[in-house]
Amino acid sequence: MSESGHGSAGILESSLRLGAGLEEEDRPRVLAALATLESHLSRWEPDQVDLEVSVKDRDGPDQKVTLQIWPAGWPHFVAVARSRDLDHALIEARKELIRQLEDERSRRKPPKHRTPHHPPA
Repeated sequence: MSESGHGSAGILESSLRLGAGLEEEDRPRVLAALATLESHLSRWEPDQVDLEVSVKDRDGPDQKVTLQIWPAGWPHFVAVARSRDLDHALIEARKELIRQLEDERSRRKPPKHRTPHHPPA
């Protein structure tokens, strides 16, 4: 894990692309909703992560947020959330993406070395 100290929004700020349905004025709102994702990305440098968020049917009853990430050396992850409230949808997509990242991290972890326990003879 990198200890380079990217700052509170370093990797998100530098890696986040706003896709369809979002404008540059939405950036602060999106960054705030995704802020807790920052610590889960700290193993990478900002130039090693590509992150995109897009919204379909903005402000409609079927509003859909799609959050995608391409972290270097790992697979592409996609999280989707639907909610009439944009902030709620962003938070739900963030939670799902964090779950996927943590699942992959756990899968990549080497198994703990277990020594068999033998009771004294």
